[in-house]
Amino acid sequence: MYKKVKRMTASMRIYHWANAIAIVVAVITGLYIADPYYQAKIAEPAAFKYIMAYNRILHFISAIILDVLFIVIAYLYFFSRFEKPYKKLIPNYQNVKEFVEVFLNLITLNRRKNFDTSHSDSFNVVWFTILHLLLLLMLFTGFQMYVAGLAHGTSSIGPWWPWLLHVATDWTLYVFGGLHGVRIVHHLTMWIILAWVMFHIYYQVWRTIFWREGDIAIVFGGYKFKKIK
Repeated sequence: MYKKVKRMTASMRIYHWANAIAIVVAVITGLYIADPYYQAKIAEPAAFKYIMAYNRILHFISAIILDVLFIVIAYLYFFSRFEKPYKKLIPNYQNVKEFVEVFLNLITLNRRKNFDTSHSDSFNVVWFTILHLLLLLMLFTGFQMYVAGLAHGTSSIGPWWPWLLHVATDWTLYVFGGLHGVRIVHHLTMWIILAWVMFHIYYQVWRTIFWREGDIAIVFGGYKFKKIK
């Protein structure tokens, strides 16, 4: 016997897929910006090639989407009416025990399962918190590289924009040893995020196979099925 358990609201699923699409676009365009690898193969006069411009604007738009979603998700961590993930980050006995049990469940291939799978567990919450912290680092380093191109201190929307970016991101220059260090950290963080995504997909498929509770369906329909003993 199984019972149907709601795990994600419609808005949460929208945020999930918007995040996923924005990350894919940001990675593809970011790789091109770092190393233009296909422009020369396009049989058009150079004057009509705006490939770099297209990639830059798509990269910027996807970054803005990720930044807005970061703010929304950070708000929901504390004030969501469905569930408040921040409670799973509190290092109390119950959360630490649950984290360890979920980890043991993974490395023992489901031979040990001493936790409730009908709600978001502390392991998953910590894992997603790491993702959003990585995205936050991408935000700061990315905007620092962006504002470096506004060396004259003005922009199409006024001087306040470069000033705001300098105030928010200039600390990265000191922490990472200059603009080159910022760029290296930005690129390295991208690869870490890709590794995060690979494990996330693997783990969700793994849970679906081993737990047999339809976890992979959560991001599509919002529900999973909890086995009733």
